[in-house]
Amino acid sequence: MKEPELLLGGLLFPEGPRWRDGRLWFSDQHGREVVAVDLRGRRETIAKVPAHPSGLGWLPDGTLLIVAMNDRKLLRLDGAELAVVADLSGIATFHCNDMVVDVAGRAYIGNFGFDMFSGAAPAPASLAMVTPDGKARAVASELMFPNGMVITPDGRTLIVGESYGGRLTAFDVAADGSLSNRRVWAQINVPPDGCCLDAEGCVWVAIPTNPGSFLRVAEGGEIKQQIDVPDAGAFACMLGGEDGRTLFLAESREMNPERVAAGDGRIRTLRVDVPHAGLP
Repeated sequence: MKEPELLLGGLLFPEGPRWRDGRLWFSDQHGREVVAVDLRGRRETIAKVPAHPSGLGWLPDGTLLIVAMNDRKLLRLDGAELAVVADLSGIATFHCNDMVVDVAGRAYIGNFGFDMFSGAAPAPASLAMVTPDGKARAVASELMFPNGMVITPDGRTLIVGESYGGRLTAFDVAADGSLSNRRVWAQINVPPDGCCLDAEGCVWVAIPTNPGSFLRVAEGGEIKQQIDVPDAGAFACMLGGEDGRTLFLAESREMNPERVAAGDGRIRTLRVDVPHAGLP
């Protein structure tokens, strides 16, 4: 396998990458902005988010949704202004994190569950769902740091990484967005972070240790491919490009907001054989 190529450097902490309209959209979380970059490395700041942006997604009408991590809110971008869609502080027990938005515009949002950077003991968290009209409710509980998520192409299965459980966990998705039939999709015994799905049903998932790695995991836990990152942590990934075969790798040398510095983060790309599928 070839070495990944640098697409964009000079970042702090890239998270939540999403391919849309010929560009990669992502949150530079500790840079407090949402950015889009094309395949030539030309970047545009889409929005400034003081409360640290995280997960990204779109409503069916094309409206951009942004998770405000520290505020525990879901925002939407109305022109140049940010508006609150839902306050998740009654569901999220610490900072909100990644998000996947389904074809109906329902946003599934995870949260830390505990103050990871203060040395608090890990605690379970709930997964929130926000409907397009802004109504929020918990649809799963007792998850150990629900993080990156994917939804299968038929819309019937949601897979979420439990970072402190070392596993990918699957749920059936009902017509109203409710989740049931919780099961272990893959026990990988390393902390999963941001992820995406390919057309063979495998999940590419970032492993945020430093050194980090990106794993291509099949249901049941078999590791099909591994990309090692010797000099940084791996925090999220996304399949995109014109044919869906460009794997975007979001990496940073530091994740603690009190220590991260400009230039710690970067996005690299690698061509892979199997294209994108499902959501995000």
